[in-house]
Amino acid sequence: MPTRTETAQAAAAGLRAFAKSIKQTPVMIGFDGFVDSIIAVVDKRHDTQRYDAVHTLSDFGGRITASAGRSSNVELVTKLEKLGGNGPIMANAMANAGFGVTYVGNLGEGTLHPVFNELARIATVFSIAEPGYTDALEFDDGKLMLGKHSSLRHVNQQTIDQRIGREQYVELIRRTKFLGMVNWTMLTELNSIWEALIEEVLPQMDNDRFIFIDLADPSKRTSGDIAKAMELTKRLNAESKVVVGFNLSEATQVAKVLGVKVPEGDAAQKAAIEQIALDLRAALDVHCVCVHPREGAAGVIKTDAGVKSALFKGPFVAKPKLSTGAGDNFNAGFCLGLLAGLPIDQCLCCGTGTSGFYVRNAKSPTLDELAAFCDDLPQPE
Repeated sequence: MPTRTETAQAAAAGLRAFAKSIKQTPVMIGFDGFVDSIIAVVDKRHDTQRYDAVHTLSDFGGRITASAGRSSNVELVTKLEKLGGNGPIMANAMANAGFGVTYVGNLGEGTLHPVFNELARIATVFSIAEPGYTDALEFDDGKLMLGKHSSLRHVNQQTIDQRIGREQYVELIRRTKFLGMVNWTMLTELNSIWEALIEEVLPQMDNDRFIFIDLADPSKRTSGDIAKAMELTKRLNAESKVVVGFNLSEATQVAKVLGVKVPEGDAAQKAAIEQIALDLRAALDVHCVCVHPREGAAGVIKTDAGVKSALFKGPFVAKPKLSTGAGDNFNAGFCLGLLAGLPIDQCLCCGTGTSGFYVRNAKSPTLDELAAFCDDLPQPE
């Protein structure tokens, strides 16, 4: 069995070999779009420029609890305004890697919101509605996402047909080798898009493509909604090779709905992620499942030689430069590995490597940068 270093260096070599054909591997991603404001919460203000930030979510929670029954003033400092949404971040990462990317989502009504101009420069974009807005309050131990989502109700098959046209939309999918559909939780009408794919679009074309699905924290959706989404995921797998990505929280939520047993407690669940991935793939009966807590990732894939699984320890960093979008960058890197034809352990390396590079540098890597990062992959902190 190869060591972590050997796996990472093999992944780097595989990425460099894929560089010759990456531009001939078209991908399409949808369907959300957000303007993200990355925000610090002020603890102490020293002058107009200097302040101490609240460092942890628990500290912030304590301040909120302490203010019950009285007024409280919380100062927020916007450090960065950037493109957001699971889809645009993933699309941006895959375009930076070198893919020819088409993006369909709510990026602006009439004209693009300026935060999406860079994505439009490196990808072909189709906007179908006004974006949502997210205030991401970042702390050392996590982030609190405050969202304004009213425009997301327009993300449905009817709007796509009206704004893009069914004929052009079908042709976009026909020529792609990869279709990423993310943020099911917030896109409350995404099922209409999945149902049209199953019943009308995919049956008229070959099944030589990956379909990637990320629910994106389904905790606010009902168990019935989640079960319906998983049923549609199974049906999509009959038409294409479906890959489902979960963080650990998402994996345990879906496991509960599907009747898949998982250990109690965060530490026990992290220790069992490979088995959780195996059980979820079997329950869903899809091509591939990956589960990625912050410390690493596990993946399971169905191959001609049988079901293969792997566990990979990522380059975890205790104090990231930017954490919002790390999961979407993992998804982009993992799917890059799949499209490059790499084995599952190397795909996991590509995923953790992409997110590891992103949180250290506050940007997604090019293919060359990712290969170089994997050549000397940092040990987890």
